[in-house]
Amino acid sequence: MFKKKKSHAKIKPYNPQTQEAVIRASICTGEQVAGFRDKETGKFEEAMLIRGEGDLQEFCTRYEVRQEEIKKVW
Repeated sequence: MFKKKKSHAKIKPYNPQTQEAVIRASICTGEQVAGFRDKETGKFEEAMLIRGEGDLQEFCTRYEVRQEEIKKVW
């Protein structure tokens, strides 16, 4: 009864003209998910779970986003 590890979800490359980098945080649990929100529709596309500062740095490096550009929404 072994579970297969999930690979990272394939996500379209970050396009700063049409998307903005966002961390969606839960008020109740504190869980944080980084991703991109479409500027026109507001649709959120999940990229990765943020469990600490290391994960946030990895997100910034992987998608070439500066930490001060990331908005936090609840």
